[in-house]
Amino acid sequence: MYLSVIIPAYNEEKNILINLEKLYSYLSNKNYEYEVILVDDGSRDNTVNLALKSTLNKLNRLILLQNESNKGKGYSVRRGILNSKGKYVLFTDADFSTPPQEIDKLFSYINRGFDIVIGSRNKPRSCILERQPFKRELFGKIFNILVRVIVIKDFSDTQCGFKLFKGDVIRELAKYLKINGFCFDVEILYLAKKSNLKIIEVGVIWKNSLDSKVKVLKSSIDMLLSLFKIRLTSKIPSNNLS
Repeated sequence: MYLSVIIPAYNEEKNILINLEKLYSYLSNKNYEYEVILVDDGSRDNTVNLALKSTLNKLNRLILLQNESNKGKGYSVRRGILNSKGKYVLFTDADFSTPPQEIDKLFSYINRGFDIVIGSRNKPRSCILERQPFKRELFGKIFNILVRVIVIKDFSDTQCGFKLFKGDVIRELAKYLKINGFCFDVEILYLAKKSNLKIIEVGVIWKNSLDSKVKVLKSSIDMLLSLFKIRLTSKIPSNNLS
């Protein structure tokens, strides 16, 4: 298995089928083995039934994992990673704010020897097709400042939902992840830096999704507490996974 694609999903019935078809269209032109792991996080709509109608499922390329209840995005991504088999593992948001074609860009850096390549909305090759509403964008900027002050200062955009990892590296790292919510990205990067892994942040195409599940006020409190939790409690037994 060359590539595992991890997609966490919660109440994504509006877009899940069309986005899985877009992903299939991209992957079907590749000459490598792949699997798509959809982790449904306790959806209460028709997400699962629609996903099962996809071409990926009909061709036995889709693995469906279902959480009994809503556990959180971080929990779902971690579960998907630990069930993956690919030499490389991609995490992408279910809304596909970054299109599948950008996978090629991330792979070009993996081929240069990096362990982790993260998509970014704030780097020179980034292209924002549709911006977030002002309040959401302001929240994101404030959050980035807090990440740099409290946890890790190396990255300008930890929350872009498009990241590629060496499979063995991220599966080992995932054993030590604790954050179940939206700050899981920060925890991954924090532990990866502590482990001396080679990470690069690259600009990608990105388009705001109107169906975002982030509730700014509630999420801001949860994410702030998570940042302190990462800084104070996240650790791995060894300081080198590379």
